[in-house]
Formats: sequence, C-alpha cells, structure tokens
Amino acid sequence: TWLSLEKGREFAKGEKDTILWGTLHTEERFDKREIERRGVIPAPDSTTFKFLNVAYPCMNEKQLAIGETTTEGRQELRRNDGMFLIEELERIALQRCSTAREAVQLMGSLAEEYGFADNGECLTVADKNEVWHFEIYGNGTLPQNPSKKSRKPQADKPGALWVAVRLPDDHVGISANIPRIGKVDFADTLNFMYSKDLKERTKALGLWNGEDDFVFWKVIYDGKKNFSIREYFVLSTLAPSLGLKFSDPEIPFSVKPEKKVSPEDLFAFFRETYEGTEFDCTKDLFVEVGRARWEGRTVIRYKDTTSPVSPFMSGDMRTMINHLKPGATNWMRAIAVNECSYSHIMQCRDWLPDEVGGVVYFSFDNP
Repeated sequence: TWLSLEKGREFAKGEKDTILWGTLHTEERFDKREIERRGVIPAPDSTTFKFLNVAYPCMNEKQLAIGETTTEGRQELRRNDGMFLIEELERIALQRCSTAREAVQLMGSLAEEYGFADNGECLTVADKNEVWHFEIYGNGTLPQNPSKKSRKPQADKPGALWVAVRLPDDHVGISANIPRIGKVDFADTLNFMYSKDLKERTKALGLWNGEDDFVFWKVIYDGKKNFSIREYFVLSTLAPSLGLKFSDPEIPFSVKPEKKVSPEDLFAFFRETYEGTEFDCTKDLFVEVGRARWEGRTVIRYKDTTSPVSPFMSGDMRTMINHLKPGATNWMRAIAVNECSYSHIMQCRDWLPDEVGGVVYFSFDNP
C-alpha cells in the first residue's frame, strides 16, 4: 500500500464531492486503475482539513484519528446498491470534522442517506478528549408486500444500521474483526449514538423482537460470542484482576487497565504472538539436540532444547506437522501476522497544540 499527506481542498460553489470505489487496493497514490465513480454528494462550503491518507485514512490536522477493523455481520444486511464503502466515509470525516462525536454523526448520517455497501465495519474514532467505538452495517432488504391495487413492490432504499459507544476516559477497548457493542442505552445520548430507524428496521427485518434488551452484536451478528483470542488477550492482560476466562460466553466491552498504557505497551501488543503463554502455537514444537562448545582445548558436549518453528508458519507447514504428530500445534490468530499490510498507533494530546499534539507511529508489513 502507500501513504500520503493530503492537502486541504477548497470546492467551487455548486461543486460535488465524488465518491469512489477501489481506492483500497491501488498500488500507488495516483493509481486510477479499477477505480469506480460510485456517485456524488454535496461538497462542503469551507476548506477541508489536511489528513494522513493510506488504505484506510487515519488522522487529520485537528488530531481527529480513526482506526479501522472489518467485522463479521449477517450477509442479509449487505446492500451492494449503497454508495459508501468505509474508507470513503473515513476520508470525508477527516476532511470535514474536528471532533470524534462530529465525525461519527457525519459518517452515520451519510451512510443512512446514501447507503452503506460494506458487509460490516468498526471504526475507533478518537480526538483530544473522547474515543468512540463505531460499528456499521447495511440495512438489509425488507420483505416485499405489494398493495392489492398496484401489485408492485415498494421501494426500499439502501441505508445503514449503526451504533457508536463512547469509551470511558480511563478505559481501554478493542475490536478485532468481531462486533463488540452490547446493550444499547437509547436514553443515554451522552455515551450512545445510533441510526434513526435502528429499532424499527431491525424489528421489521426479524432480527429483534422489540421486547428483549437491544444487544447490538447479537442483532447484527450470528456468531456465538462477542470476542475471540485477540480481544481476550489484550483486555485480560491489561486488567488481570478481573479474572476473565477465554471460555466465558461474553467479556466486558472495555476495561480499566491496572496501570497507565503507553505507546510502548501498544507496540508490544502489536508484535504479540503469545510466546510463552498457553496460546503459543509453537509451545509443543521442540526437540532435544546435541550441542558442543570449546572450553580451552576441551570440547564440552551437552543436550539442548530448541524450537525451530516460527509462529508465522504457513498452513501447509502446520498441516504437515499435525500429520506427523496429531495435535502438535493448534492455529491461534496472533496479533502480529505476516499477512499484515500496515499498522499504526495514534496519539491525541489535548495539552499540546494540534500542530504537534497528534502523533502517528506507522509501520508497513508485519509489526
């Protein structure tokens, strides 16, 4: 992928902002191959903000930061006739917004109005004062009930189902490809935002009965739990006294870490392969070998234990090892993986001017 700093842009009066598909997989910043013009929306009246652009745009000059993770959702919610993919919503938010709350509201309203076409996405949206966890999906297609007179199907335009939750100031949250938002408090407008017809639409789609608590991850996701190994590992490591178990049916949405978290702590998490833990996929892959070393003119021979296999072994390697010794290694999705395209860690610091307050640590390839 590529990385660029986009300048602020001033639109002419009446000019439209073009929404593109295909930017995620271009090889260079100005690569226009396979790019599709999906539609247009009204352009802003003011000059847009500068922002750091990559496959998923990440931070602007106002210390507004966005992190992305693709999540699993019900396939029947996807609307391919929607206008927006998640990377274009991120781009527009970074160009036009200076706070996380404003960005969530803008992205949500645009997706509702013009339609969201990705399967499922989560954005972590942060500014100098707040962090929001924003999950968004298509709005599905309602069953057609043509009137007796016309016998024509009723129009059902693409939209979006979304919820955003504000993380407590002293908490850490995580999203790793699995929906995380639980019970939605529709009365708490300080800490929750959501699509306008969320309850009505999900009830009409048969995803919620209208009586039980509205647990978002259960409504839009048909998985068994709201977490897997990465969510569990990070939250249990930061708050060990909670006694979280990987076998738990659900874990907290966020936790209060038992010590302050630094960028260096996050670097370590991004490099994590669970080495030395019960989840280490190489823990049973060791062999005793003969060694020798010289001490003066004497050769000292001894036995040593070594593990010659990398946690980044291929699927074929894992299959061969388990063929030779069944159950020798189990696949466990590490945080660091060799198929990683890039990673970034962002800091927003309210005690410093925007020019130096926002920091992005950026890395290509396996962290």
